[in-house]
Amino acid sequence: MDDDPTPRPPMFGRVMLKISGEALMGDQGYGLHPPTVQRIAREVQSVHEMGVEICMVIGGGNIFRGLQGSAQGMERTTADYMGMLATVMNALAMQSALEGLDIHTRVISAIRMDEVAEPYIRRRAVRHLEKKRVCIFAAGTGNPYFTTDTAATLRANEMNCEAIFKGTKVDGVYDSDPGTNPNARRFDRVTYDEVLAQHLGVMDASAIALARDNNLPIIVFSLDEPGGFRGVLAGEGTYTTVHGQG
Repeated sequence: MDDDPTPRPPMFGRVMLKISGEALMGDQGYGLHPPTVQRIAREVQSVHEMGVEICMVIGGGNIFRGLQGSAQGMERTTADYMGMLATVMNALAMQSALEGLDIHTRVISAIRMDEVAEPYIRRRAVRHLEKKRVCIFAAGTGNPYFTTDTAATLRANEMNCEAIFKGTKVDGVYDSDPGTNPNARRFDRVTYDEVLAQHLGVMDASAIALARDNNLPIIVFSLDEPGGFRGVLAGEGTYTTVHGQG
């Protein structure tokens, strides 16, 4: 028989899922859209059921963005701390959605707030992953001037993740905006240096450099495509891999 009933093992055993805060607001212009949060939680559930250990970092731009606050005259450090607190709110919303699906989840905050989240202790977080709990890392790195992209790359390295999955609205990395240019070309594979040199906007430069220095692949895929997260891990679907030379 040609049909093999044995499912393919996932490409990776432990991954970091990075999504923007805007991904949680659905068609709204601001805040949280609970049905969208639940939809993303189901995507995470489908990967969790494959036996993959999952870390998450969620941005805070649907609630507050530090750069925009500082551009409007707010002191940058204060604005960045406010942005970090926004990521905690998003993390708690995602935790609630995941636990509604019977997935044990821990929110781990880089800024101590013991009543709502665990403090970041690396070895404890690793143990959660080993016990198949989803770990959502909140409050960025705990420091101003660093984005959640950089926080995701830092935590992915600390947790020994095998890849970062960057969920976006498009199915990979393009040489220009596919929303405005119908002739935009999608890359199947692109190097870290090409991303930096061509300003492809996958993540900020600090995050790309940190991933490059630790040879941590970044997989860019569409979070809006149902089953996309699971599909990529099963070796299917459309995505772009950011990698080193060779």
